[in-house]
Amino acid sequence: WAARAASGPGVARGRGRRGGRERGGTGTGSRDRDGRERGHSRVSPVSFLYRESRRKTPVAVALKENERLFGDSAVGMSIKTPKVAFRYFQDLLGKQIDNPQVALYQSRFPEHELMKDEKRQTVIFKLSQALQYSPEEMLGMVLNYSRGLAEEFAEQPIKDAVITVPAYFNQAERRAVLHAARMADLKVLQLINDNTAVALNYGVFRRKDINATAQNIMFYDMGAGSTVCTIVTYQTVKTKDSGTQPQLQIQGIGYDRTLGGLEMELRLRDYLAKLFNDQHPSKDVRKNPRAMAKLLKEANRLKTVLSANADHMAQIEGLLDDIDFKAKVSRQEFEDLCSDLFQRVPGPVQQALSSAEMNMDGIDQVILVGGATRVPKVQEVLLKAVGKEELGKNINADEAAAMGAVYQAAALSKAFKVKPFMVRDAAMFPIQVEFTREVEEDDKSKSLKHNKRILFQRMAPYPQRKVITFNRYTDDFEFYVSYGDLSFLNQDDLRIFGSLNLTTVRLKGVGESFKKHSDYESKGIKAHFNMDESGVLSLDRVESVFETLVEDKLEEESTLTKLGNTISSLFGGGGHTPEAGENLTDSVQEEEESLAEAAKEEQGVKQGQKSSAEDAGEEQGQEKQQSPPPDQAEAVPPKEESQKNEEGEKSEAQVSEWELLTWCICVQVQMCVIWYSAKSICCLQFLPCSLARLQDLTVRDLEKQEREKSANSLESFIFETQDKLYQEEYLFVSTEQEREEISKKLSEASNWMEEEGYAAATKELKDKLAELKKLCRNLFFRVEERRKWPERLAALESLLNHSNIFLKGARMIPESDQIFTEVELGTLEKAINETMVWKNETLAEQNKLSPAEKPVLLSKDIELKIAGLDREVQYLLNKAKFAKPKPKKEKNDTKSDSGKNATATSEKKPEDISPAKEPPTAEKVQIGDEPGSDSGEYV
Repeated sequence: WAARAASGPGVARGRGRRGGRERGGTGTGSRDRDGRERGHSRVSPVSFLYRESRRKTPVAVALKENERLFGDSAVGMSIKTPKVAFRYFQDLLGKQIDNPQVALYQSRFPEHELMKDEKRQTVIFKLSQALQYSPEEMLGMVLNYSRGLAEEFAEQPIKDAVITVPAYFNQAERRAVLHAARMADLKVLQLINDNTAVALNYGVFRRKDINATAQNIMFYDMGAGSTVCTIVTYQTVKTKDSGTQPQLQIQGIGYDRTLGGLEMELRLRDYLAKLFNDQHPSKDVRKNPRAMAKLLKEANRLKTVLSANADHMAQIEGLLDDIDFKAKVSRQEFEDLCSDLFQRVPGPVQQALSSAEMNMDGIDQVILVGGATRVPKVQEVLLKAVGKEELGKNINADEAAAMGAVYQAAALSKAFKVKPFMVRDAAMFPIQVEFTREVEEDDKSKSLKHNKRILFQRMAPYPQRKVITFNRYTDDFEFYVSYGDLSFLNQDDLRIFGSLNLTTVRLKGVGESFKKHSDYESKGIKAHFNMDESGVLSLDRVESVFETLVEDKLEEESTLTKLGNTISSLFGGGGHTPEAGENLTDSVQEEEESLAEAAKEEQGVKQGQKSSAEDAGEEQGQEKQQSPPPDQAEAVPPKEESQKNEEGEKSEAQVSEWELLTWCICVQVQMCVIWYSAKSICCLQFLPCSLARLQDLTVRDLEKQEREKSANSLESFIFETQDKLYQEEYLFVSTEQEREEISKKLSEASNWMEEEGYAAATKELKDKLAELKKLCRNLFFRVEERRKWPERLAALESLLNHSNIFLKGARMIPESDQIFTEVELGTLEKAINETMVWKNETLAEQNKLSPAEKPVLLSKDIELKIAGLDREVQYLLNKAKFAKPKPKKEKNDTKSDSGKNATATSEKKPEDISPAKEPPTAEKVQIGDEPGSDSGEYV
């Protein structure tokens, strides 16, 4: 299951719930390209529509006092009650209250009241004093709703998800999405970038076209909220496990956070509002939130129509004070309104080329993604900017990201195996480590030296582990993790980006580790960082590493002992036994695990090492180590010179080996941004509360659905039964008194539904329905029985006729060829007679009864009689099928023995046949239909 979390109104569902993202939106996609079902936590790979028979679900939530609506229902509520309907709240994820993006959202949707969360400094939607929700909680609601739709279709629970996010999401925004997923009780297998998911979907469909020659494809993705341009390289690479496999690598990314279809719709909405005010000078439609919501909906429709027509008529009934609005808008007017937006279209292209250090000559194809790229002017400006003959439109612009995310989910799933497709993603923003150390100048004065070490370069591949080594500290200290050089961003993007500081890390226990291991040589303080598959950075651990030379192995050891010690040293490290109370870890070497590493990053790291190697070091797994690796080779120094002991005897020379010890350092982390860590105080305080609130809302939604279902069932029963009472077949089997009684009860129930039923509890509605069903049970039973009689009686009559014919034919078989015994034929004859007598007597008795009385001729009894008679006939037919013909007597028998044998053979009876060839008996094999089943036709 893939969910799409970006800034847009659409839910993309791949082949599962197909549809879209007119930009991105949050949604679920569910399929794998090999056509296999996704296991216990996946959606079937079959394309389907959702409840409203559409493929796109708007990312919208309507929160009223006692109900919660999603999708199209929430969009409809935005017109009736705009204050309680929320859309595009993904733009507020991970944002503090003073962020320009918050001010932009408030200007676009002034009907919502935004508050400051005093503890987290983030944004809260205030509906009332009792109802206040954060954007993360709303996203959690949408994810839970989407999961419910997928479970309804898959008919099995879903717990795992791959969620797509925009590539420009920073650490706070990514953790906000993970926080929302935890609220929805979803296990996030991975956060995958939108552009990466699109590229994966494109590559999976064209696996055969990928070879060792690199192909550079540019994806231009403009949706409702933002625009992202991505340069991707496809080629085959050799792997150790799977051989030669296709691979995609993200080379460059450019984006514009606010360029998209929504801004175009808002411009068109304001233009329509101006036209209305010009037509009615005494009115101001801008002051009415409901009217502005209607105009925004019409603007969305108008933008879509103008993509294929030169002009169109915008019209809204009862826009304001029952005044209808009608105005003609041309495509040229629309393009003039958005002229400055179209000028920004080439911007992401230039950013992507700059970050990839490429030009358009190296781009093989430009492919459009996202709903807003359907605007003709966007395509015109983009085509001119890229200088290509045409733009690629060969992928599903709405669904590509969700479909790629689902394939990634299939690859991460353990339920089944898909064809490998390697993905090398890249982080847009550089991350560095900063620290300050006191140094002594030439004049012996002391000053503070501020150092910066690049941890991840811009466009650094991930997932990846890095280790920063601090060489000059012998006591407790602190360092800072922050974003690196962001000069490639403009001032507006920098303000939206927020704080550049990520966290402050305080280390305790450094001085204690040096005191405990004063006889060891320090190899530095190593901080282990990890950027996982979701692009989320974490500090795994900090260790103080020491090394010493241990002299405890005698030279005169046997060759076998030396070999064993060497192997032990290679794979087990030193043989030091920690003292009681020491906080030690295993002797390991984990300088860097680089799962995806770019050549330009290696060059940047080497340059950084040269500038500040004396203060901190960064070890890379594929570079030369700064110190001898004690767990890879045994270091043996030269033999010591022989010395005389007190008795004048020569002492035995000793052999030394390296021993490596690591001491875990206590880490105290102070978050400088909204971190959403599962262990952070903020998360520990608010996550249980949010989970409880969302769970309570979900329970109330389920209760509401159950009540609505019960109310609908009761209303349907009342209306249907009132209509049935006057149908011919119901009139025939009922009396006037009975119909009047039922009609009276139905009218009372209908009046009760209109007056009190709207507030009735679910149990009360179910009880009322059960009471009415009990009242009408006998009437419905009589009608149903009379409907079944003709078919059942015809089947019984046919079986009786065929049974009689079969019995007569069996009795006419010559005695010499007879295979049925008299007992068997008599049993069949008895069954036929009894069935005939029962039918005649029951029909006669039923004819004496009034149609309004309880019938004595029941369809289930007819089925039992059919089954019993059919069983007897089938037994004899089966016996005839397995019986062998008797051998005929030979005319010219010369030997008496032969004659005797022939006579004996001819006189054998059917019951004397050997058991191996005997037809199955009734006790061993049950033949024919079970009682109560419809026997159908008989032979």
